Amino acid sequence: MDAGLKEDKGEEWRPDAIEELFTLNFHELGALADRINRERGNIVTFVINRHINYTNICVSRCPLCAFYRERGDSDAYFMSIEELLHEAAGAVKSGATELHIVGSLNSEMSIEYFEDLFREIRMRFPDVVIKALTAVEIGFLAQVEKMSVVEVLSRLKDAGLRAMPGGGAEILDDDIRAIICPNKIKAGEWLRIMEIAHSIGLKSNATMLFGHIEEPKHRAIHLYKLWKLQVETGGFISFIPLLFHPENTELNARGLVEAKTNAIDVLKTIAISRIVLRNFHSIRAYWVSLGEKLAQVALNYGANDLDGTLMEERVIHAAGAKTPLVLPMERLMAIIRGANKIPAERDTFYHILRRYSYPYSYSYPSP
Repeated sequence: MDAGLKEDKGEEWRPDAIEELFTLNFHELGALADRINRERGNIVTFVINRHINYTNICVSRCPLCAFYRERGDSDAYFMSIEELLHEAAGAVKSGATELHIVGSLNSEMSIEYFEDLFREIRMRFPDVVIKALTAVEIGFLAQVEKMSVVEVLSRLKDAGLRAMPGGGAEILDDDIRAIICPNKIKAGEWLRIMEIAHSIGLKSNATMLFGHIEEPKHRAIHLYKLWKLQVETGGFISFIPLLFHPENTELNARGLVEAKTNAIDVLKTIAISRIVLRNFHSIRAYWVSLGEKLAQVALNYGANDLDGTLMEERVIHAAGAKTPLVLPMERLMAIIRGANKIPAERDTFYHILRRYSYPYSYSYPSP
């Protein structure tokens, strides 16, 4: 146990050492993870943001996904640039500082579509951060356009892209990916695209979809690969452990995943993520998939960010999440205070914009 709970921040992790953590008591793990966050100020951050899913038409048809549609389905859609700009305007009017724009692998999309969109957003709303397109979408766009990944990313950065979300990582093990997302890029390609993004100055998040067919050893491999790439590039900002919701998915229909994993497993995974990924700014309690109550508990088990207001996320809700489509800032602060943490609004890059004290007053950080 001592080997697994070392507090040396310069520790060289190995997959087997990370896997060992999953055998330990989750309260012990939670105490260490929470101590790491308390040493960093006991602050829990959130962002005022908007998720915009520009299309649900997808050629990948992943068994893990309930969001995708076939072209021609009655509820299939592909938003026009004007529709997206309308959504962006509403978000900015509501105070959003970040637009999180992701979709599916739609063969009708083009690099010019995103360049035009990003330029228009940058021109109309110069203060909002465009965080868009997962590594999977970037890889697909490069394939559609017959371009290199670095050319695609460079052109999008020139148009206004400032950061990338962490989606599409699922589990960074190709044996697992062959079952849950067989038509997506392989684990090594996901990591390569992120490495390229970091090399040209684009920051990104990283995710892990857990609680389906994977085992602790697969989660350990995933965390190790992220830790290692972060040591090399320093380009990751936040890690988001995503609880898998099986409802409405093919994995559920096949009988491979019948229900969500339990709360103890969730809290243990979040705590281990904080212990291993100390070189990430934050570990996120993604309230959309966890629910408000479990997300609040997770704030004492290693999570130090609640994501944000989100404003109409569709992907996880399609898989059966029963959480609200929007969580007001006041509710986010109440969740944070209920965990005896200090609420702070951040931007995409984890710069603190303001810290809040009870009940509604706030202070700006010193320059």
